[in-house]
Amino acid sequence: MSLISKIRCAFTLGQGLLIENKTLTGSDDPISFFKQWLNEAEQSGIILPESMSVSTCTGAGRPSSRMVLLKEVDQKGFVFFTNYGSHKAIELEENPYAALLFHWNMLQRQVRIEGRVERISQEESNTYFQTRGRGSRIGAWASHQSEELVDREKLVERVKYFEAKFAGQEVPLPEFWGGYRVIPERIEFWQGKADRLHDRFVYQPAKNGWQVKRLNP
Repeated sequence: MSLISKIRCAFTLGQGLLIENKTLTGSDDPISFFKQWLNEAEQSGIILPESMSVSTCTGAGRPSSRMVLLKEVDQKGFVFFTNYGSHKAIELEENPYAALLFHWNMLQRQVRIEGRVERISQEESNTYFQTRGRGSRIGAWASHQSEELVDREKLVERVKYFEAKFAGQEVPLPEFWGGYRVIPERIEFWQGKADRLHDRFVYQPAKNGWQVKRLNP
């Protein structure tokens, strides 16, 4: 860890309890607080602070995890995108619950989210899809995500095919590609502290907003 990183880490460890106390006494909105932490991760210089682990399970309860990028967060939940034929999408169709994990090591912070998952609308998916680079949109058409690829040249050939097919026009949203929204039922904020006496606090839905509790480290 560089000297600058150590200084940032030490500053964050000292400030964590002040941030938590303010939240516990004043804020009933974990989404706004998450956005604050995400913004601070961006400002710290962390590469791809929107990276998150997505954990899913089969209908039989066998888990799997992978890293993806958070593309949207609002009061409705946390959104990411994928091929609907991918491994994670198949598991979500069998068992529509997921766990997300953000880990910002430089700031000694983690956020854990658990909740029910639903597909977002085709219109919402298309709005995001059209913001992607043309190469990424072509790639979405060409990739049979999670399926065995015996020869990479086959993938290259499919890319060339769709480049020719959509030449001179906008690349449309594939019907097999789109977004999922994780609707949070539990959000836990973790702030590292000295002597492993970390600060942890968890939000869960209540009748009038959110209930927040402090947890032992």
